[in-house]
Amino acid sequence: MERIDSFRHMGMRKRLVQELRIKNITDVRVLNAIGKVPRHLFLESSFIKFAYQDKAFPIGAGQTISQPYTVAIQSQLLEVNEGEKILEVGTGSGYQAAVLLEMGVKLFSIERQGELYQRSTRLLRELGYQGRFFLGDGYEGIPAQAPFDKIIVTAGAPVIPRNLLVQLRIGGIMVIPLGDQKQVLTRIIRIDEDEFEQEQIEECAFVPMLNGIVKDR
Repeated sequence: MERIDSFRHMGMRKRLVQELRIKNITDVRVLNAIGKVPRHLFLESSFIKFAYQDKAFPIGAGQTISQPYTVAIQSQLLEVNEGEKILEVGTGSGYQAAVLLEMGVKLFSIERQGELYQRSTRLLRELGYQGRFFLGDGYEGIPAQAPFDKIIVTAGAPVIPRNLLVQLRIGGIMVIPLGDQKQVLTRIIRIDEDEFEQEQIEECAFVPMLNGIVKDR
């Protein structure tokens, strides 16, 4: 399938980046990455004309592609450095993964929905994004690849998954939406083996984080 990224799309991304600046996204590397990733290719065709609005949209399997602001603020809170080893819990559409990969990280991403896993990993590879992608239970993380410098969770968790905390290196940062009905975007820093510092950032809305693996029917 032909993937078209036109000058019109590029112009729309430039306007989106300007909008994110107004919303206090200040990390230049985050803004540059969002300015490069062709978000319209990660949406279903019926939503493409809305691709560069700052809104979330359905992507199938009961999931959504996060609004650009959400991707930007989570990426900014991670304080990403090039070459860092990052675990993404919830590959979803692949858009957040693409933004992180544009920032030069070593990405390990896990998705529980077989349908999304197949679709997003195929698209990311077609676009030239070279991450490591896994079908599995996000609550378990990827212990064989731990520790990670940073962990980003792209679904709302009622509690902080213990298995993810222990996969974070000392000094590392986790960004996770916490809560059931109402969620708060939360940043966690691992101080030492048993101590974690927690900071609440702002209210947010994510699809719920669920246990188990859902393979293709």
